[in-house]
Amino acid sequence: MFELLGITPQALTSQVLIGLINGSFYALLSLGLAVIFGLLNVINFTHGAQYMLGAMFTWIGLTQLGGWLDMPEFQLNYFVALLVAPLLVGLLSIVLEKTMLKRLYHLDHLYGLLLTFGLALILEGLFRHWFGVLGNSYPVPEVLEGGLRVSGLFLPYYRLWVVALALIVCFATWYFIERTKLGSLLRAGTENPRLLQALGVNVPLIITLTYGAGCALAAFAGVMAAPVYQVTAVMGSNLIIVVFAVVVIGGMGSIAGAIVTGLGLGVVEGLTKVFYPQASSVSIFVIMILVLLVKPAGLFGRTR
Repeated sequence: MFELLGITPQALTSQVLIGLINGSFYALLSLGLAVIFGLLNVINFTHGAQYMLGAMFTWIGLTQLGGWLDMPEFQLNYFVALLVAPLLVGLLSIVLEKTMLKRLYHLDHLYGLLLTFGLALILEGLFRHWFGVLGNSYPVPEVLEGGLRVSGLFLPYYRLWVVALALIVCFATWYFIERTKLGSLLRAGTENPRLLQALGVNVPLIITLTYGAGCALAAFAGVMAAPVYQVTAVMGSNLIIVVFAVVVIGGMGSIAGAIVTGLGLGVVEGLTKVFYPQASSVSIFVIMILVLLVKPAGLFGRTR
C-alpha cells in the first residue's frame, strides 16, 4: 500500500526510528519539566538551557578539557560524562533554587516563569560568547559505533542505545515517584507541606533535591543528544517550545503523560515527515490545539 504512495517500507521504518529517537529526548525533557511542575508547581523555563549545559559540559570534557589542563592525552569518558554532567547541572540548579527560585514560591507562577526565562537567556548568552554560534560535535563512543542491518535498513547502535536508555530512565523515574516511600513523601509535600513538616520531614530539602533532579534529567538528555545533534549554545531554546507543547498535551505535572506523549509525538512527527513533510514542524502544535479543545487538562492531566 505504501509503495502506491511512493514510500518504501525502509523509508517508513527509518522515519519511525528517527521519531523514536526524537521522542526519547522529548520524553526525558518533558519528564523533567513534569517532575518540577507537578511537585513544585514551578514552570521551569531554564530547562532548555540545562539541556544545553549537559551537552556542552560533555563536549568540553571529551574534546577540550585535555588542552585546558595542558594534558592532551586526557579525555573524559562518555559513560563517565553520563553521570558527571547531570550531577554538575543538578548542583548548579540547586544553587539557583536556594538563592533565587525559593523566594518566589509564594508568588504568582508568572514570576517564576520570568525568572527562569531570564536565567536561560543569561546562560545561553554566556556560552554563545565563549564558544560562538557554530555547532560542535564529538564522535559516538567506540563501543557503540556501527549498527545492525535488518531487511536492508541500517540501525545504528548508538540510536538504539539512546532509545533503550531513555525508556529505562523514564520508567525508573516514574516508579520512584509513584511506587516508593520517598516518592510518596514528595507527593505529600506538594499537597500539604506544613503537615509533612510537622511530622519531622525536611520539606525544603525535598523541594531543593526535586528541582535539582528534574534539571539533571534535562542535562542527561543533553549528554545523550550531543553525538546525535550539533552542540550549540541555542540547542535548548530550539527545543524547549516543542517540549512545553508535549507537556501540555500530556497534562501539566503528569509523569506518565510526559513519557507516553513524548515518545508518541516523536513518532507522529517522524511519520508526518514521510506523508506530509510540510507539516512536520507544526504537527505537534496542531495536536496540542486539538487536545486542548477536547480536554484542556491534557490527555493524562487532572482538573485541579
